[in-house]
Amino acid sequence: MIGIDVGGANLKVVDASGVHIHYCPLWEKAPIAETLKTYVKHGENSAAVVMSGELADCFENKLQGISFIAGEVQKAFPGARFYGTDARFHEGPVPQLAAANWLASADYLRERYPGAILLDIGSTTADIIPLGDFEGLLGLTDLNRLQKGFLLYTGMLRTNIAAILQSVDLKGIHTPISSEYFASSADAHLVLGHITPDEYTCDTPDHKEKTRTACLRRLARAVCADLDEIGDEGALEIARQAHERQKTAVCDAVRACAGSHGSQVILVAGIGAKLFSRELGGRDLNRELGAVADALPAFAVRERALRDKTPSN
Repeated sequence: MIGIDVGGANLKVVDASGVHIHYCPLWEKAPIAETLKTYVKHGENSAAVVMSGELADCFENKLQGISFIAGEVQKAFPGARFYGTDARFHEGPVPQLAAANWLASADYLRERYPGAILLDIGSTTADIIPLGDFEGLLGLTDLNRLQKGFLLYTGMLRTNIAAILQSVDLKGIHTPISSEYFASSADAHLVLGHITPDEYTCDTPDHKEKTRTACLRRLARAVCADLDEIGDEGALEIARQAHERQKTAVCDAVRACAGSHGSQVILVAGIGAKLFSRELGGRDLNRELGAVADALPAFAVRERALRDKTPSN
């Protein structure tokens, strides 16, 4: 059995050998089928799948995206089963498959950590999931989750700095941020030591290096400056203020969810688990689950499918 999570930017696979993450942006004609075919083993054709990539703007609507993703997966795994927001498996493309990856994580964790709040913060988004209200989560769309505060479109790697900050304070001077895609959250987190260059797994805004100096240069450009105009310290200040603003937004949303659901336990998964578990006083699932916590939906949907195959006594 293989677990697959097809996102807009990343294709995540969990199998018996471990976790495999491929940068596979759908808007650039991502080779989903070709990548997945490398995981096909003789006599094994079982795959459990979740997705969120149907929202990519290369598709006219979500159902078109769902159909494309399902078709690509089925080229490698014809017998693939797709988990939906109704917490059921489906054999082909149906509307319920849209952005059900977070629900698979909740489905897996809710019995292990009853009543906890899960924050899964990855490259692009922060999912905030009250595990004690699983029935209330069924059928929720991304629109519903945005409205409820269960989904924040901010992440560790791919978020435009201009989506986090409107302005910064540079040596006491109020400085607006350019709305161009000059720098990303990955640039800020790398120069602050929150991620390594190897963890900077998406494209850079300028398609150039993932070094500290290159990140500082991109951050300086966010205020329409060259690095020698504001210096390393000025670029670092942009990174610090972006991190503080992002941290406040995410932590406030998690605490609000925990308060409204009477939750005392906060679980944190994804590439931001180490950073945000410390900020929230939560439990880092990377410590408890290992590497699979960085591909939690793919792992969770695999476990859910395996559970369904297990005969009951």
